[in-house]
Amino acid sequence: MTRIELYDTTLRDGMQGEGMSLSAHEKLRVAHTLDELGIDVIEAGFPSSNPKELELFGLLSAERFDHAQVAAFGMTHRKDLSAAEDPALAVLADCFAPIATIVGKTWSLHLEKVVKVSPAENLAMIADSVAFLVSAGKRVIYDAEHFFDGFCADREYALACLMAAARAGADTVVCCDTNGGSLPEQIAEAIAAVRATLPPAVAVGIHCHDDAGLGVANTLAAVTAGARQVQGTQNGYGERCGNANLTTAVANLQLKLGYACVRPDQLAQLTAASGFLNELLNLAPNPDQPYVGRNAFAHKGGMHVAGIAADPATFEHIDPVLVGNSRDVLVSELSGRGTILAHAERAGISLEDNVAARVLEDVKEREHRGYHYEAADGSLELLLRKATGDYEPLFVLESWRVIVEKRAEDRVATEATVKLWAPPGPDAVRYVQTAEGNGPVNALDAALRGALAAIYPDLAGIELANFKVRILDGNKGTEAVTRVLLDSTGEDGREWGAVGVSANVIEASWEALLDSLEYGMQTASTHAARGARLAGREP
Repeated sequence: MTRIELYDTTLRDGMQGEGMSLSAHEKLRVAHTLDELGIDVIEAGFPSSNPKELELFGLLSAERFDHAQVAAFGMTHRKDLSAAEDPALAVLADCFAPIATIVGKTWSLHLEKVVKVSPAENLAMIADSVAFLVSAGKRVIYDAEHFFDGFCADREYALACLMAAARAGADTVVCCDTNGGSLPEQIAEAIAAVRATLPPAVAVGIHCHDDAGLGVANTLAAVTAGARQVQGTQNGYGERCGNANLTTAVANLQLKLGYACVRPDQLAQLTAASGFLNELLNLAPNPDQPYVGRNAFAHKGGMHVAGIAADPATFEHIDPVLVGNSRDVLVSELSGRGTILAHAERAGISLEDNVAARVLEDVKEREHRGYHYEAADGSLELLLRKATGDYEPLFVLESWRVIVEKRAEDRVATEATVKLWAPPGPDAVRYVQTAEGNGPVNALDAALRGALAAIYPDLAGIELANFKVRILDGNKGTEAVTRVLLDSTGEDGREWGAVGVSANVIEASWEALLDSLEYGMQTASTHAARGARLAGREP
């Protein structure tokens, strides 16, 4: 198997995306994650560009990685200085990082409009900069900025820029689609010409952006044409439309094209690593991201669900386990009984065919009213339990009330009161609890938990992680039906969703809140512990 070198630029190019920011210590955590993932080269950024980068390189210098090497990034020397006189190159030469990656110009448009040097001067800047860093003992990677635009404008000069770097000692020359507008055929043609021009000992790399939605496709085209280093960012982070998504590229290279990138156990970490980085950056994950997204192996249509039940290969291009993901079956009005039965089996619920058919009709009717069970697995499981009689409510509701009051100095106060009977049964005790919150849902949640805390202390381990509201029929204005989705987490790391629908947003929120809490208490271990407590409890 031909080996592909993986070069990750998440910590530099990826951080140029809108809203992207990590502290030096957070970047260090990313570096270790990339090392565990099998990344060969971690580009850490400009060592002297700002105090954060200085701190990062100080931290990295004291770290040890099992596999990855760190690259420091810079540019060819300034036109008014020699390489030896350029302070930025001196920093690269003195840096602990064994690899120095420098970027230089290739396109005549940039020579004329940006750096304002002649083609000959630019070639000299490339060669002198590379040679200076090689003499300092560095492995030098040369990034040819805007290479493909330069190749289209002046093929011979673009190739001459790469040759200047190669002759000066660059270990790898990287062709960059900096504007992200090239097509796979153009990439393949140019890389083939580069490979035919450069000495065999000099490796060719590819660095693509995703402005035309072809970052990964262009990367694969470059590899099939002879590139042996692939640059990109995790999850496709980066400026404008992002960089080539290295997460997707690695899976395609290894599973589809047969190249050696990482060990199988490292490939199985792709999904977890993708999620970790999104969490660290406080970004909502893309559920439709290839290979690692929540929906990458999610099946909804009845025919699809029946197909994967017979053989997963009928509707899945790979086994999701290979990339650390898992199969999901979504329930909706498009579902068949097989979908309901699959969910019941996964929840450990025994469901007869006639009951499954009844639940399916209930789901379809509810979705027609606005419910949405694809993202509300908690509410769906409660429906299944209610249909089989395997359901234990937390309490019997008498009433709830919410008061929102606008007070002096623009302060808005929200107060909720719940009246309920718990635990359900002849020995139920009436509880009345009032609580304040920063909004109706928060106040209801606080009042409900306060009323039930003594009976169900396990509720304290359930946290509401997300709250989403959607207007379903906006043409009715403020009278529109509202759908509320709540995401919750448990102490054991479980995550689940719950849904509520009503023309009253507070009522919809209450329904979702109640489902979320009841589902969180529906595990066998929680039931057993609850039963033991109630057996010896005096009301």
